[in-house]
Amino acid sequence: MKRFTGILVIACFLLSKVPLFAQQGQPNIIVYLSDDLGYLDTSPYGAKVVETPILEQLSKEGMKFNNAFVATPSCAPSRAALLTGLLPARNGAETNHSYPKEGIPYLIKNFKESGYKVYAFGKVAHYGGNDKCGFDYHLDQQVNLERNIRHFFDSVKVEGPVCLFVGDRRPHVAWTKQMDYSPDEVDLPPYFVDTKPTREHRSRYYTDITGLDSEMGKVLDYLTPIFGENTLTLFTSDHGAQWPFGKWNLYDAGIRTPLIVKWPGVIQAGAESDAKVSWIDILPTLLDISGSEIPKGLDGQSFKRVLEGKQTHFRDEIYTTHSGDGKFNIYPIRSVRTDQYKLIWNLVPDAYHTNHSDILRKDGAGAYWDSWDQKALKDLKAAAIIKKYYERPEWEFYDLKTDPDEQKNLMDDPEYQKEIVKLKKRLTKWLDKQNDELKTYREPYKIGQPKPNSKTIQNIK
Repeated sequence: MKRFTGILVIACFLLSKVPLFAQQGQPNIIVYLSDDLGYLDTSPYGAKVVETPILEQLSKEGMKFNNAFVATPSCAPSRAALLTGLLPARNGAETNHSYPKEGIPYLIKNFKESGYKVYAFGKVAHYGGNDKCGFDYHLDQQVNLERNIRHFFDSVKVEGPVCLFVGDRRPHVAWTKQMDYSPDEVDLPPYFVDTKPTREHRSRYYTDITGLDSEMGKVLDYLTPIFGENTLTLFTSDHGAQWPFGKWNLYDAGIRTPLIVKWPGVIQAGAESDAKVSWIDILPTLLDISGSEIPKGLDGQSFKRVLEGKQTHFRDEIYTTHSGDGKFNIYPIRSVRTDQYKLIWNLVPDAYHTNHSDILRKDGAGAYWDSWDQKALKDLKAAAIIKKYYERPEWEFYDLKTDPDEQKNLMDDPEYQKEIVKLKKRLTKWLDKQNDELKTYREPYKIGQPKPNSKTIQNIK
């Protein structure tokens, strides 16, 4: 009896050292989301100034996707597409601060039906939305290891595999006042107006990115011994940064996103993929990996075979939409992108493209716009950048191999007419299939009228 008791004590000791949930065959899953992060603004994607050592390490241990895209470049519709596997016209969340139509199911329930506990910390669903989307637990509070994640896992007994969503609000505006990077040394895209306030805001943006990276490191260090080796970790961002030509735009600066996935023993460490994938594909992929049911009729598809190294090609084209953001951004756009070409359809070309940044000009967000206007009074290049920002043709076409920054519109170039016709047909066919009504949700700001500003827009209901 004493011998049996001793064996039992030893067994209990050994089991206490086994990571929680390790007995399950299904992997634990961590989906780590950034908010408004430009895809080129981390070290795995070539950033030279901003430091992101945690993401750098994750890319060395997992697979980095070079062609990952969101469904739409504004917060709420992007997250709705992620969580439903449906594009905006089909799930109903087309404009920012909107949610899927009644009756549109969230894919969270499919994880739960296969035995998963599904938790969300921080900004995952946009402010919770649709009664917290079916999560077992959803805390909207800004993610912080000590303040919420550690407290939860140290105090709640969890049984079964876990699918954990963690959403950091950074580097969403307003950016921190702290400048960990010298404004003189930060790099600016060629389509920015180079001014002192712009560089100072860029430093603050970079500081928030490094803060995001640091907190992510703390969270993953804490979760690793709890979740164990059989854990899939995925990092991505909901769209590009709130800089001109980024968020709320269908240029790559707005729709292309970082995507890094680590899964020890399955994904080859240090792998890269050029396969085109979309945010609508992420949850179908995780459902496939977890052995959960994938509903029929989704826009999203599983790219599990890409992760396993069994497939290099995934999507032929990427389709993206933008329909507006309240009374600040009233500029609907549609686009189709292949490996080499991008076709953009601006639905209201007789209106100004404008948004929160240039209208509100808040500190830590768009305050640098005043310096752009001032420089444009004497600088022709600055004036041309500002004009291109506000006024756009109905159609834009870019050769991404020769012009990755999408600066030279080739719509009238005879050399590209066959490709343009081909992409117009593809886009039209896709819009019909989506039943996209091409809505303009508010009266746009017509060119020739005064541009909206923080004072005049207050009078608009």
